[in-house]
Amino acid sequence: MTQTYPDHPNLNGNYAPLRMECEVNDLIVEGEIPQDLYGSFYRNGPDPQFPPLNQYHWFGGDGMVHAFHFENGRVSYLNRWSKTSKWQQERKAGKSLIDGLSPMNSDPQWDPKGEDGTANTSIIFHAGKLLALEEAHVPFELDPITLESKGAYDYGGKLKSPMTAHPKIDPVSGDMYGFSYTAGDFFSSKMSYFVINSKGELKSYEEFEAPFASMVHDFMVTDQHIIFPIFPLTIDFDRVVKGQSPIAWDPDKGTHVGVMPRDGTVQDIQWFDNEAKYVFHPMNAYTKDGKIIADVMQFEEAPLFPHADGAKGDPKKAEARLNRWEIDLESNSKSFKSDYLDGDMGEFPRLDERRSMLEYRHGYYAAGIGGHPDGYSFNSVVHRDHIKGTKESYTLNKYDTLGEPVFIPKNQKSEEGDGYLLTIAHRGAENRSDLLILNANDVSKGPIAIAKLPHRIPYGFHGNWRQGN
Repeated sequence: MTQTYPDHPNLNGNYAPLRMECEVNDLIVEGEIPQDLYGSFYRNGPDPQFPPLNQYHWFGGDGMVHAFHFENGRVSYLNRWSKTSKWQQERKAGKSLIDGLSPMNSDPQWDPKGEDGTANTSIIFHAGKLLALEEAHVPFELDPITLESKGAYDYGGKLKSPMTAHPKIDPVSGDMYGFSYTAGDFFSSKMSYFVINSKGELKSYEEFEAPFASMVHDFMVTDQHIIFPIFPLTIDFDRVVKGQSPIAWDPDKGTHVGVMPRDGTVQDIQWFDNEAKYVFHPMNAYTKDGKIIADVMQFEEAPLFPHADGAKGDPKKAEARLNRWEIDLESNSKSFKSDYLDGDMGEFPRLDERRSMLEYRHGYYAAGIGGHPDGYSFNSVVHRDHIKGTKESYTLNKYDTLGEPVFIPKNQKSEEGDGYLLTIAHRGAENRSDLLILNANDVSKGPIAIAKLPHRIPYGFHGNWRQGN
């Protein structure tokens, strides 16, 4: 019999696991779904099928993908776990077998051979394959329609490391750029960098040493450069020996940003230094006039993890705000500028991906504006116009929250920003969820359509769109 889940902030409320797979053939819709929305919207996130073995962290739950299939103004829904080796072993055992943050504390029944992680962070469609991603393992393939689990995918054995949860797809060539901060063992400072072409073939793979072992959740790519940000959210085996978190905030190590020409190799990386800061997610980056401009959601200190000495962090410093970096490649300085663009807390930044890696105008993110539910929650969708320097937003009522807004263009030839934003909202008073569809050019007016679910979708991480054929 499955035991009660412990009283943990990431296992209560809408963080609590759904623990079921289901389908709704034709969702009830308020408003009208645009006919040009034809394809699938996927959202990934943690949904632990059993109570944790020891400690629990939000990043350690089993991956569950939620899919919304659009066609002819109608939308259907289904969700499925990514049935990794971990998931299958624990389903057979009827309990959790592994401590997600300290694998050495695993149950003796645990068999690490063929271990393919949780696949719980992001999801991307590239070269005809739907891949669930998390940064400690290779991708995990799912069927794009049924979400049937197909298994770990390592590009024919050519991918020799894990892959980031945030690979970048060049909108011109279709090539996908990826990296890993665990190219050696989990505590190693060795990183990998690789490129997968538009046909899904891994065409280059390199490894290099970072300044220290760090949790590098995301990176940046421009049409001319690759940017590897190394923040002082360090990974240290000695802390495990002491019974502490292996991942912790160690600000004395500072921030180090590696810049590599896209037509170069890892031997060409130049390092730029700055004071301690943390970024989970950039919005976009581009190269112009000898400078790299990067818009990022920057924290003063990393959230969700303790300090290296075991102390808890400052909640106010662990709130991200939109920040612009300027790295002058022609200057003798080995530092870079960093200036906040917005005062509201926010996260999960996105853009019209057709302008990824290029100078762009429109950005979008989830934000906490005014009164909103306690904790690290978001109640607003924000559209920022970088040319005008303006922003507009749509805010839910005080009981509701929402997640990452994903942009879908009306068509491939429409102007930048001419399209829709999709985001999942939790209705706090009703304890269920809706899929919101907004006009990206008129966010403040709110949803043009709402697809209503009879159940809730737990808080999760990232989503992406697959255009229909």
